[in-house]
Amino acid sequence: MNKKILITASILGIISIILGAFGAHALKELISPDMQQTFETGVRYQMYHALFLLFVGTTSIISEKAKKIIYYLVILGVVFFSGSIYGLATNNLTDFDFKSIGLITPLGGLCFIVSWGILFVNLIKTK
Repeated sequence: MNKKILITASILGIISIILGAFGAHALKELISPDMQQTFETGVRYQMYHALFLLFVGTTSIISEKAKKIIYYLVILGVVFFSGSIYGLATNNLTDFDFKSIGLITPLGGLCFIVSWGILFVNLIKTK
């Protein structure tokens, strides 16, 4: 599981950098400064959680069960939170109205919060 977590973390990190550059350069002329900032929020949270997974994948302090749950919650969080933010920030560039799925953004945030909570509980339980 650790290798899977670390590979996923590196992929999320790579995608964060690519999307950050894309947002800063390619989208600059296409979306408003407010939407650029929104897009950047999605990139930041994706990178934070790539780094979070790097920690989870390299620590032996937390249980394998907790690692697995954290892993899946972070993936859901990135897809729901960051993914929906990317869509909302670039909404005017597509025919699909991402505002119709905007309600998944808080669900992604909740996945992030719960994953950190699981880490916290596991650290508290460690002797």
